[in-house]
Amino acid sequence: MSKKIDSMASEISPKAEISPKAKIGNNCKIFPFVYIEDDVEIGDNCIIFPFVSICSGSRIGNSNKIHQGSVIAALPQDFNFRGAKSYVEIGDNNIIRENVVINRGTNRGGVTKIGSHNYLLEGTHISHDVTVGTNCVFGYGTKIAGDCEIGNGVIFSSGAIQNANTRAGDLSLIQAGTAFSHDVPPYVIAGGNPMEYGGPNTTMLDYAGVDKKVQNHIANAYRLLFHGKTSVFDVINQIRDQVPDSPEIQNIIKFLENTKRGIMCK
Repeated sequence: MSKKIDSMASEISPKAEISPKAKIGNNCKIFPFVYIEDDVEIGDNCIIFPFVSICSGSRIGNSNKIHQGSVIAALPQDFNFRGAKSYVEIGDNNIIRENVVINRGTNRGGVTKIGSHNYLLEGTHISHDVTVGTNCVFGYGTKIAGDCEIGNGVIFSSGAIQNANTRAGDLSLIQAGTAFSHDVPPYVIAGGNPMEYGGPNTTMLDYAGVDKKVQNHIANAYRLLFHGKTSVFDVINQIRDQVPDSPEIQNIIKFLENTKRGIMCK
């Protein structure tokens, strides 16, 4: 039998091992054999399934579901880690399926951030100091290396690998089995080894309510980037000169301007 604690009746199995220093919100359900360390904060209405480990440094929002075998705020798999106090911050309404590992930051005060409304399928690994936006999907066995940035509405198909210090822009789609070491711009489909540009991600652009005329402008911007023979710097100027402005075009320009590892296929 589970026992109930707190005035708002979180249901916590007596077979769960939970530090008395952990802070657990209202109306949570925690199954047997869950392990929760000292410096943990969990919001309201969360469900933690059996054999989940939630380690010190976890900051978990409301209405999250964390399934069997997952580890939150695992020690970073980074040779630079020296035991510093660091964190994982998870927003609201995320679904974290079986055997997902999320590492905390490497350096003192470092944070691995997961936004809200994300779906992490079985076997996903989010490494140290990664930032994930909202409404992202991580397919089976997706591996995200350290210090990566992932925008909003990004979809990783099964087995995708994002190498360290790279970015995936808003509403991009990374196809199954793809490994990449350069930035993937917003709104594109990218896949293959080596990675190739597969056109604008029109399905997600439609879903996001982006006007068809703006979608054509996005396609024209990427025609300049991927089919031209000029540098990224020159492409930015060409987009400014030749493509009608919109928030989406500004997002593309800003993304290109801020690249450090270079743009895919360039």
